[in-house]
Amino acid sequence: MNTLRNKTGVLILLSLVLLITACGQRSSDSQNSTGSTDNGTALQDVQVVLDWTPNTNHTGLYVAQEMGYYKEAGLNVKIIQPGQGGADTMVASGQVPFGISYQESVTQARVQDVPLVSLAAVIQHNTSGFAAPVDRGIKSPKDMEGKSYGAWGSPVEEAVMKSIMDTDGGDVSKVKSVNIGDADYFTAVKKGIDFAWIFYGWTGIEAELRGEPLDMLYVKDYSPNLDYYTPVIVTNENEIKNDPKLVKAFMSATAKGYAYAIANPDKAADILIKAVPDLDPELVKASQKWLSPRYQDDAAQWGLQKESVWAGYADWMYKQKLLEQPLDASKAFTNDFLPSASATTQDTTTTTDTTAK
Repeated sequence: MNTLRNKTGVLILLSLVLLITACGQRSSDSQNSTGSTDNGTALQDVQVVLDWTPNTNHTGLYVAQEMGYYKEAGLNVKIIQPGQGGADTMVASGQVPFGISYQESVTQARVQDVPLVSLAAVIQHNTSGFAAPVDRGIKSPKDMEGKSYGAWGSPVEEAVMKSIMDTDGGDVSKVKSVNIGDADYFTAVKKGIDFAWIFYGWTGIEAELRGEPLDMLYVKDYSPNLDYYTPVIVTNENEIKNDPKLVKAFMSATAKGYAYAIANPDKAADILIKAVPDLDPELVKASQKWLSPRYQDDAAQWGLQKESVWAGYADWMYKQKLLEQPLDASKAFTNDFLPSASATTQDTTTTTDTTAK
């Protein structure tokens, strides 16, 4: 989550997904039963694969696991990190039923007939943007001219930069892109990079804690089509067709986890820290405080997705020649497996009252 370059590896492997999707089967780990509910019913083992290392984008999953929401839904959920093929490949092939992805990746996958489907928007609005130390003087997109950009090597980077620089009379050809490899944001800027594309909720908050203030240009502020969902929770079409009860149960419990994190950011942070003790507790606490109100934001409920958001970003990608053909946005996502907003709020309020005593 240090820079957005981490999420593009999945796009490189989409051609591989096309080969393995037809023959891929869900792993035995997600078919077995381990443990039981309080009434003795066996739990179904299920895996969910992260997009990257654990962070506050994922807190709701860890809350649902720790608070017993998955168990109440009849599930024994194991949260895993992606293998070399990436989360999208694992989910699209049926190796695991659920994963964390991004609207960008799902859009690319859908136009290549890869059967990924987004089940929920983890964060309602795009919290990513171009960040620079304040001493670099990048106060507007035009100020990127003559500066060095820490790139990860995706065509979408220059397209987004061009889109926002065009609004300010800037010339993207005057930006020097430098591949920063495995370097994180802070290492890159110390080696001379002027700006990079980050998620503010993690790297931006870390900069605050380090006392290294940033100028942040959120991409959504320059085009409504760039206010896309990132990240999202995904499954594949076969999972929805063959086991809709599992999808419903998983999403019901996960929604409760995120609702709890929205209502209880400090306690939710403690749960993430307990589950992943290698994380910096101060960073997790500060990040969670910043991100919790942004999970749902102005949506009627957590996770809700709009077809206009999917269509708008896909149309932008197509016009930028980042897609070979237009996207059928209606098939890229579904809200059908989200629980009702009232039910989720009631359940988490009850839990919150109990744990507070």
